Amino acid sequence: QVIVHDVNELTEKLFPIVEAMQKHFSAGSGTYYSDAIFFLSVAMHRIMPKEITQIIQVDLDLKYKTNIRDLFDEFNNFPEGAVIGIAREMQPVYRHTFWQYRRENPQTKVGDPPPDGLPGFNSGVLLLNLEAMRQSKLYNQLLEPTMVQKLTEKYHFKGHLGDQDFFTMVGMEHPELFHVLDCTWNRQLCTWWRDHGYSDVFDQYFQCDGEVKIYHGNCNTPIPED
Repeated sequence: QVIVHDVNELTEKLFPIVEAMQKHFSAGSGTYYSDAIFFLSVAMHRIMPKEITQIIQVDLDLKYKTNIRDLFDEFNNFPEGAVIGIAREMQPVYRHTFWQYRRENPQTKVGDPPPDGLPGFNSGVLLLNLEAMRQSKLYNQLLEPTMVQKLTEKYHFKGHLGDQDFFTMVGMEHPELFHVLDCTWNRQLCTWWRDHGYSDVFDQYFQCDGEVKIYHGNCNTPIPED
């Protein structure tokens, strides 16, 4: 069954919820009404009908190497308290974004590469457990403008990647809200940061062992042919 949702209607519902966070996680200098759609996943549980309990949200620049039904099985692996399934970011973008926090906290794992570090998240493949999002007192508190402001100040955070930035920042503070998907479910191909100051550590973030289930051609990177 296919249901088409009107983007303008969704944006109208979204805007009051995400307006406060847009200035922290948008590329523009201010808060743009149209940008609200880039935060759709953050508040999906507030605008979708109650009977919809789970959603997989994906970018368009993906290539599937397995049945998408297998990804739905990942919902069964959510630990108690987790509301969102998401893979790690595979570039040192958040090593860069959190530079000031890292300088002030030299022992931190924030921005460090896996397996022990906290490299942040990539929102190209998202598992949204809407029912869990609705019931999580903690998650809904984190959507409040005062909490967003508090965290952005703590981490000196200014991003431009929308929902991905929000999830990354929240994940630094409350990793228990997230089920981390294996990199093979979102095998990102972009290598922009390798050529922009991080060649020495790039491969620590970019490495992904295992048979790829979903390729993600982010930053317009060509996806391998079969």
